[in-house]
Amino acid sequence: MTPKERGEAVEEKVELSSKPDEAAGGRDGEEGSAVEDEARRLKEELDAMGRELDEMKNLYLRSCAELENYRKRVEKEKASHLLYANERLVKELLPVIDNLDRALAHSESEIDPAKGLESLRNGLRLTVKELEKVLDRFGLKAVKAVGERFDPTIHEAISHEESADNEAGTVIKEFQKGYMLNDRLVRPAIVAVAKEPRGDDEDS
Repeated sequence: MTPKERGEAVEEKVELSSKPDEAAGGRDGEEGSAVEDEARRLKEELDAMGRELDEMKNLYLRSCAELENYRKRVEKEKASHLLYANERLVKELLPVIDNLDRALAHSESEIDPAKGLESLRNGLRLTVKELEKVLDRFGLKAVKAVGERFDPTIHEAISHEESADNEAGTVIKEFQKGYMLNDRLVRPAIVAVAKEPRGDDEDS
């Protein structure tokens, strides 16, 4: 083999040996580019998630603030309602107080004490009736007592009296009126209840 032929053979081997490196370098470049693209995509997703998290946090804080404001407003309205809950009742009672004042003033202006007393008595009767009407409009009603069968849920017996005219267990006297507010007992009626009279044999 001539020197020229040997030189050409060496150059061919060098070229052949360099081609695998070039191919490997090309693959590395493509892989590096793919990694960069994936990293860029992940960063964009992370940034988007961060923005979404900030929005959710702001929404949560706004919701908490609105809820707190609502709670305070409800508490204020409740306090105001409790403070003025009896305003209507008070307004209804004012005419009753006016009638009492007028009855007292009229009785005091009478020269005759007997007439003054009668005037006061009549004024009080009218005032009591008006007061009962006012309270009835608010659901307050007197408990039925005299003539009714004794009911321990609405009556309180403080005595038992013999009675030939009433069936045993019947309310025959009322010492203090009882009242119901709608369906709730406010105060029981204080009463006396009839019992069977003792026979002559028991007296002896």
